[in-house]
Amino acid sequence: MKYIIITSLFLFLSLSSSIDTALGEEIYRWNFKPAKNNEPSDTEEMYKDLLDKYGGFFIGDPNHKTLYLTFDNGYENGYTADILDVLKEKDVPAAFFVTGHYLKSAPDLVKRMKEEGHIVGNHSWHHPSLPEISEKRMEKELSKVKEEYEQITGEKEMIYLRPPQGTFNERSLAQTQKMGYINVFWSFAYVDWETNEQKGPDHAYKSIMRRIHPGAVMLLHSVSEDNAEALEKVIDECEKKGYTFKSLDNLLFKTP
Repeated sequence: MKYIIITSLFLFLSLSSSIDTALGEEIYRWNFKPAKNNEPSDTEEMYKDLLDKYGGFFIGDPNHKTLYLTFDNGYENGYTADILDVLKEKDVPAAFFVTGHYLKSAPDLVKRMKEEGHIVGNHSWHHPSLPEISEKRMEKELSKVKEEYEQITGEKEMIYLRPPQGTFNERSLAQTQKMGYINVFWSFAYVDWETNEQKGPDHAYKSIMRRIHPGAVMLLHSVSEDNAEALEKVIDECEKKGYTFKSLDNLLFKTP
């Protein structure tokens, strides 16, 4: 329940734009600007400048109909296996950003993600707002996830980070880049995380298709039953519209 509350707050804030201060520094809350007619989303110029400076991204090439599917996995709600089944059947890659709670409670699913060729990214151990904590704690939050992931899978590499709560500032971007991470934000999301207010797979399908766009880095939550049930149809319809699904590695290294 605690994670549900935190996650709800995170996405509420990430879909709006506000600025707080902590440790004497400004804190930015990620927001994107949806466009009409499935045109690419945008965000604040300052945010784009910071991402360029510190090697992060929120969108791919807006001139190519490529999609990057990502899931935030704070806790397991019984649908990730179904999502993995669909991805395997459709041969679609995804990235799963996991917390310490997820690693401890669902190690078999994490192992399956790795074995089936998906990216497993860092979403921190306790889901704190990174710009509001010390650099020492930041390093501990991220290192514990990486170490636990290695224990589960034997894989040492973990380079992608999704900032918890969608919060960031120049210090957090600089520190996480120094630790070897690529900050991954998003150009698409919808209200999908409220597990007690799921509205059916058709609602998920329409919500996704309404805002899908070239280069979209899609943020979905694996706790959503609607997402799990709609995913196959979403993939099929996107491909019919000429989209292809690629890995974050393709985006990072600018490969086809």
